[in-house]
Amino acid sequence: MTLAETPNHQNSHNPLLTLNYEPALESLGDDYYDEVAAEEFPQHILRWRNDALLPYLGLDPQAVADEHFITAFSKFQGRKPLLALRYHGYQFGEYNPNLGDGRGFLYGQIRATNGELYDFGTKGSGRTPYSRGGDGMLTLKGGVREVLAAEALHQLGVRTSRCLSMIETGLSLWRGDEPSPTRSSVMVRMNSSHIRFGTFERLHYLQRPDLSKKLLDHVIEYYYQHLAKEPDNYALFYAELVKRVAELVAQWMAAGFCHAVLNTDNMSITGESFDYGPYAFIPTYDPYFTAAYFDYYGRYCYGHQPSICQLNLEMLQEPLKTIINKADLEVGLASFNEHYHAKYRCLMLKKLGFEELSYPEANELLHLTIQFLQDSQVGYHQFFYEMACTFSPKWRDEPAFVMNSSDIVPVPGASAIFDNWCILYHKILNNFDRDRLDAIAKTLAENNPKIALLRPVIESIWEPIFQEDNWQPFYELVQMIQSRS
Repeated sequence: MTLAETPNHQNSHNPLLTLNYEPALESLGDDYYDEVAAEEFPQHILRWRNDALLPYLGLDPQAVADEHFITAFSKFQGRKPLLALRYHGYQFGEYNPNLGDGRGFLYGQIRATNGELYDFGTKGSGRTPYSRGGDGMLTLKGGVREVLAAEALHQLGVRTSRCLSMIETGLSLWRGDEPSPTRSSVMVRMNSSHIRFGTFERLHYLQRPDLSKKLLDHVIEYYYQHLAKEPDNYALFYAELVKRVAELVAQWMAAGFCHAVLNTDNMSITGESFDYGPYAFIPTYDPYFTAAYFDYYGRYCYGHQPSICQLNLEMLQEPLKTIINKADLEVGLASFNEHYHAKYRCLMLKKLGFEELSYPEANELLHLTIQFLQDSQVGYHQFFYEMACTFSPKWRDEPAFVMNSSDIVPVPGASAIFDNWCILYHKILNNFDRDRLDAIAKTLAENNPKIALLRPVIESIWEPIFQEDNWQPFYELVQMIQSRS
């Protein structure tokens, strides 16, 4: 074997392996993780590479070959240590001390071109000490669903993790909800941090406030740097986390997104959305819409998401109160509803075409909009897309002209709620000069894409993969999502 053929030489020319990885979490010590080995897979078929993320890593997509992704992210050559993180969590309200990274690990941490630190984390990379009898694998359909969820949420303005790659591994997996073996994949996720609420809960369970303080100092140093030198930085950290989580759940609600499994081990300490399992986008406005078939009592239904996230923040106070004054924690959490409602109002107004409105008008318009959507059960996403498509300056002339070219809304007189909504929308438009109507049309278009990632849409692109190994519909759908068409 010549030098040019040795694996080390190949790795040295792999742009994904020669990135400047930072041992930020590793430097905390092994009280927080276990070193693990990756599974060796029989096959390595690159099904998805997110070229849109490579420039953030300082990489030219044309300089990164498919084989570079395979070597780095399914053969896992050239990177050590691989860290399975330790955490606990409240799952459907019950405390579970038997958690941790059971089918993934922290692959590495990278400083992006924006100066922020990001994690590369795997999903489906094999067993760890926390697999609890599981195989540590990810179904191919699960990988497809997570790629789609992350890209769709990103394009909708949600602060979310994104998938860097998804590789089919050649293993056949048995799942309880599948009648026969299903294909497998391994995915690499890029997000701000894999430190969870449950990371702190584990340390509290172990009665290690010293390790909790060390972890909190680490979190502030890397993810809340602007607070690092403040004398009351712990209290300010918690208050900002409350704000980030409140605004995140407002983004979900405006996007019509139901996460489905809001256990505390799925809550990021940076207030970012990640780890998409049985999620779903609501087809119509239904506060009781539940995405997970195993959520029998609707604990994590669409409409409960704000209160559940607020509760999770309250539960996080238990491990934090050994470090942060209880009164400061209560003050921080008290602002949750204010932050949530302000962000939700802002996002929903944008979906309705307005960058801002006075509070009385804004509240009345949002109330009528939600009332109509819930009463009529028209498609949630389709309603706003139809607004964007049919908007006309004529809406300013007569209430009867508002959405009169759309066939998804009632005819005049058929719905008192909708008629009142049209009258109010017409009235609000008359507060704007005609030359502002173009800006309203632009806001509508920017905030209401055509593609809504509903379950039938996902199934329509999975079926060709399952039946014919035809990936073209998947690639076309991702392209449409990324282009917001």
